[in-house]
Amino acid sequence: MHIRPATVNDSAILANLISESNKDVAALFGLNRENCPKHPSFCEAGWIESDIARGELYFIAELEAGPVGCVATEYPSPHIAYLNRLAVLPTHRRQGIGAALTEFVLQLARQHGVQSVSIGVIGEHVALQRWYQTFGFVAGELKQFEHLPFSVRYMAYVVSAA
Repeated sequence: MHIRPATVNDSAILANLISESNKDVAALFGLNRENCPKHPSFCEAGWIESDIARGELYFIAELEAGPVGCVATEYPSPHIAYLNRLAVLPTHRRQGIGAALTEFVLQLARQHGVQSVSIGVIGEHVALQRWYQTFGFVAGELKQFEHLPFSVRYMAYVVSAA
């Protein structure tokens, strides 16, 4: 597997990876375009283009057969990084691709000298929270937003110098 930086020219590829990788989550939690139009399962190339335009960095995981996953990161302050849009196609899960993409972002955070990496996940998605905990992410605030049909669990990873 190879992880490469993505460009705005990869927006359609990224949107497809993110959308296809999140359809099972949308089905599990009953999310649709009416109750959650910004859920990643409805990701469009324009979303990616906007993210990249404001400085978010995307990376694509590729096998010989082509792209199988992606992740994004951004640095809203000198001390904080966000891990966003982690996605692995269902046919390629449980092969270490998501773990490799997560570790890739954590290593970038170390290189940037940030103190913590933050994520937000569906609060009711306990299995996903447990998965992130295996990397050292710690559960934080659980918040309900009026426009979302689920709660959001914030999690943080404390970056140590390596």
